Amino acid sequence: MNKLIIFCIGMLYMGTAICQPIPSIVGSDKEVNPYQYTVVKRGEFKQAAVSSAHPLASMIGAAIMKRGGNAFDAAIATQLALAVVYPNAGNIGGGGFLLGRKTNGELIGIDYREASPEKSSRDMYLDQQGNPQLNLSQAGHLASGIPGTIAGLFATHAYAKLPFEVLIQPAIDLASMGYVLTEKEASSFNSVKEFIAKNSTTPTVFDRAIRWKVGDTLVQKELAQTLIRIQQNGAMGFYDGKTAELIVAEMQRGKGIITLNDLKSYTAKLRNPIIFNYRDHEIISFAPPSSGGVLLAQMMKMIEKYPVNKMGFQTPNSVQLMIEAERRAYADRAEYLGDPDYWKVPLKTLVSNAYIQERMKDYDPNKAGTSTAIKAGIIKETEETTHLSILDALGNMVSVTTTLNGSYGSRVVVGGAGFLLNNEMDDFSVKPGVANMYGAVGGEANAIQPGKRMLSSMTPTLVMKDKKPYLTIGTPGGTTIPTSVYQALVNIIDFNMVVGDAIDAAKFHHQWLPDEVFVEKDFNLSTKLALQKMGYRITERGGIGRTEGIRILPNKRKEAAADKRGDDSVAGF
Repeated sequence: MNKLIIFCIGMLYMGTAICQPIPSIVGSDKEVNPYQYTVVKRGEFKQAAVSSAHPLASMIGAAIMKRGGNAFDAAIATQLALAVVYPNAGNIGGGGFLLGRKTNGELIGIDYREASPEKSSRDMYLDQQGNPQLNLSQAGHLASGIPGTIAGLFATHAYAKLPFEVLIQPAIDLASMGYVLTEKEASSFNSVKEFIAKNSTTPTVFDRAIRWKVGDTLVQKELAQTLIRIQQNGAMGFYDGKTAELIVAEMQRGKGIITLNDLKSYTAKLRNPIIFNYRDHEIISFAPPSSGGVLLAQMMKMIEKYPVNKMGFQTPNSVQLMIEAERRAYADRAEYLGDPDYWKVPLKTLVSNAYIQERMKDYDPNKAGTSTAIKAGIIKETEETTHLSILDALGNMVSVTTTLNGSYGSRVVVGGAGFLLNNEMDDFSVKPGVANMYGAVGGEANAIQPGKRMLSSMTPTLVMKDKKPYLTIGTPGGTTIPTSVYQALVNIIDFNMVVGDAIDAAKFHHQWLPDEVFVEKDFNLSTKLALQKMGYRITERGGIGRTEGIRILPNKRKEAAADKRGDDSVAGF
C-alpha cells in the first residue's frame, strides 16, 4: 500500500489552502524498508533524534520529523508503528503516559492510562472464601481495562503539526505489507503463541503450525483495517463503530466486562507533572496515577545530601544508600498512592524536604535495613512496557511510556480487529496485602472501583539544565521502572557517564516487598558480596528494563542511546 496521502495547509491571510501529497515513508524502495533494517544502539544527530524499542519505529519517528513534523508528531507515529512491530508492548489496546515540553516552556502531561470498566468491583477477583484468583486478573478477557492509547494519541495531536492521517499511514503500511522479524521477535512469538491461542476466541496471526524464525514476515491485515478505520473516523474509529463492536463481541465470547458505554466514555486526562531539583538539574516526571514521578523525587532527594560521586560508582557504600532510598519510597507507594480522582494522595507531603529528611533518619550506612521495621511514613507493573524518547530540531522534548502490562497483555487478540488487549486490571490491589504479577503490594488507595485508573510505575522523565532542555529518558520494566530511571539519572549526573553507558550499566532493584535486592547477572561481584555481608538478601535475575535516552550536548547535537537489552534502536538526522 504505497498510496499518496493528500493534506492541506491553510493560508489564513489569503483565505485559501495549499494541498500537497506526502510520499510514503514505508516500502522496500522507501526511506523505511520493513524487510531490511539494522539495530543502531547509539548515535549523535544534529537536528532531531528518536530512541525506541524497535528500529522501524525509531526510523519512522525520525522520518516524520524530517518531513516537517515536530516531536509530538513523531511520538504519535512512533507509538502507532510500535503497535505493529512490537506487539508484546507497543499497542492500541493498552495505555500510557506522555510527558512533553514545548519550546515555549509549556509542560504537557497526558494520562491515557487504562480505566476499570463500569461492571468492575472491589472484590471481583476473589473467590467465595476471599482468596485472590490472580489467573483472572493476569490473563484472559476479565484482566483488561478500557484501552486508552488511541484517546492519548489524539490528545497528543493537539500539539502536533501534521494531519493525523499522515501520522498513522506508516503503521498501516507496516501492518498491510508486513515486516521481517528479528531473532528476538521470532523467539518471543514462539514462547507466547500457545498462550495467545488459548486466551483468544478466534484464530490470530501469531498462531501457526511451524515455529517462527528470524527473517519471517509478519503481515497483519486485520490490524491494518483497524488502523484505517481510525485514519478515516478519528478516535471514534476505535471507541465507536465497527472496532468497538468487535471489542465488545470479543468480551462477550470470553466473558469479559468491557461495554460499548465503557469505550465511548473513555477520555484522556491532562495531569500536572511533578517537578523537583537535584544537584542543579530540574527533573520533570509524571504524577499519579503513575507512582513513577513520586518515587523518583523521593529517591533522588533522599540521597542528595550524601556525596554520591565520592562514594564511587556501584561501590557498596553508594549502592547501599540507593537501596535504602528505594526501600522507603516503595513502602510509601504501597500505602499512599492511587488514582487522585478517587483517592486523596498526599502528594505535597510525600515529596517535601521535611518529610524526606524524616524518612532517612533511621538510615544506617553500616547494615541492611529491614522492610518489617521500615514501614510507610506517617502522614496525617514479565515487565513488558515500552518507552520512547524524542527531541526535535526546535527544542521540543517528549518522553512516552506505554504498555499492555504483562508481555502481550492479557494474551487476547480482538477477533476481526487484530490487536492485543491489556491485562492492566492486575495493577490494582486485587486484595490489600496481596502482591500483583510484579510483586508489588498495595492497599485501599489502589483498590478497584468502576472508572478508576490503576496505579502505574511508568516514569517518563525530562531534565532541564541551566534552564535549558537537557535530557529525555524512560524505560519499561513494571515496578523496576522508577529504580531504573533513578539509577540512569544518578549515573549521568553524579558519575558523569555518557547516556549509553548510563543506561547499559548493570542494574539493581529493591521495592520494599519482597525484602530482597534484585541484581542483573553482570552486577559488580565484590559489591554484591559486600552487601550480603551487611545483611542484604541478593537475588540474581535477568535484564532489568530497556531504557531509551537522548541528551543535548553543549554543541547542541543530540546524543541518543538505546538499551543493550533488546532490539532497541535510535534514529535521527
